[in-house]
Amino acid sequence: MAERMTEEQTLSVDETLAALRAVGEATRLRLIALLAESELTVKDATAILGQSQPRISRHLKLLAEADVIKRYPEGAWVYYRLADGPEGQLARALVERISAEDPVLAADQERFQAIRKAKAEEAAAYFAARALTWDRERSLHVSEDDVETAMRKALGEKPFQSFLDLGTGTGRLLEVFSDLYTSGLGVDASHDMLAVARANLAKAGLANAQVRHGDAYALNVPRHSFDVVAIHQVLHFLEDPARALSEAARALRPGGRLLLVDFAPHQLEFLREKHAHRRLGFAHDQMERWLEALDLDLEQVTDLVPADETDTNLTVTLWLARDRRIVTDLPARDTSREVA
Repeated sequence: MAERMTEEQTLSVDETLAALRAVGEATRLRLIALLAESELTVKDATAILGQSQPRISRHLKLLAEADVIKRYPEGAWVYYRLADGPEGQLARALVERISAEDPVLAADQERFQAIRKAKAEEAAAYFAARALTWDRERSLHVSEDDVETAMRKALGEKPFQSFLDLGTGTGRLLEVFSDLYTSGLGVDASHDMLAVARANLAKAGLANAQVRHGDAYALNVPRHSFDVVAIHQVLHFLEDPARALSEAARALRPGGRLLLVDFAPHQLEFLREKHAHRRLGFAHDQMERWLEALDLDLEQVTDLVPADETDTNLTVTLWLARDRRIVTDLPARDTSREVA
């Protein structure tokens, strides 16, 4: 028997009709199909659907007024995503029943993936050009010493088996936590960064850590295989941070911990143009929603505010979350697949 919905998950007849009227138009249905996969800006939607910005903005406004989608201003940009409430769930259910072979939606999806690829290539070029000076550039914000101290304090001094660093960059976190983990793995999409990381690990004599090329959106690691997963100053470079968080959560063992470090919300638009930032920081409530949706319990939030608050000294926030499953929820792990 189907599980009975709570009052908060249901709609009245009038609310249902309002949501259906909002979605029941060709352009708006195409927008919903895209938003069911990822959040978008007006600029993205304009490029994908091939319509004017005022027209796209009007359609998004109608969807937002019907509570089918939500808008999230971020600096000069606004991101749109499907609402979490019953109106958004209704829209998602409708999209799931549309044929994946529909030529209009298939063409939209093809253009969407092309935009994603272009942005990924832009970010890769940025990292390749800065691989050798990456750690120094990051220190232009809040002190990295303070950040690393806070990260170690959050995790404590109890040793653990396996550590995964997503977007490892120069491999710095593999060095910082080398005395705590038995085996460590760093994953990064930039071959230039990985070359620097390998040199750094060799110089530090870390035989229990390795790095490999990989995609934060599609991790090539076994499910439920890491005690601690860290994502340090990476999410603001990603077009779809929630998708990367989902992959990180998938890699956690029952009771495992996810350690996130990124900027608090700010208004420094030049970071988009000059430093390939996609997001201008993350608010506490936004991160909490994402973690809750992944069945992760938020245990700690720490804001590291620089003593000298200038345009290049940004507040850094640390979030520590734990997988709420207990160890008995999964079979005993196969240690033969663990990272060497």
